[in-house]
Amino acid sequence: MKAILPLVLGTVALAGSASAVVKGSAGSSPIQPGYWESTNRLLSPIQTTKVERRCITPADVEKFMAGPSNRHYDCTYPDRHIAGGVIRLAGTCVKRKGGGQPIKVEGEGVYAADSFSINATIATEIAGIPLSGRASTEAHRIGDTCPATPES
Repeated sequence: MKAILPLVLGTVALAGSASAVVKGSAGSSPIQPGYWESTNRLLSPIQTTKVERRCITPADVEKFMAGPSNRHYDCTYPDRHIAGGVIRLAGTCVKRKGGGQPIKVEGEGVYAADSFSINATIATEIAGIPLSGRASTEAHRIGDTCPATPES
């Protein structure tokens, strides 16, 4: 289950299909671009917490809201509703390399221009044994501008 932790907690590294309809009230962006901090928690079957900071550009807003995914998993969320401060999604994720058993992901939460929170459940089966877990992400905007990227 810990191997799929980044999937569920990938809310700050979200990516989704370009066809997602992601609009706030009156067609505005659901969240403001800027510097964001998220606290990602795996609640079961084990408990872990990770705090991350990320720059969300105007171009990143749709990807951020479209549904959990990351560099290790390809995810699709055919059931997605993001409007009026409420987000609900349901879909599946599969490892990018090697495929494998699909992981079902369902999440529900709320958002405002400067905050975002979602609770999710994940479920899969490995060698015929069902596995499930719960996770949450709470994010908030901590600044209008992002820190300069350190030079390499």
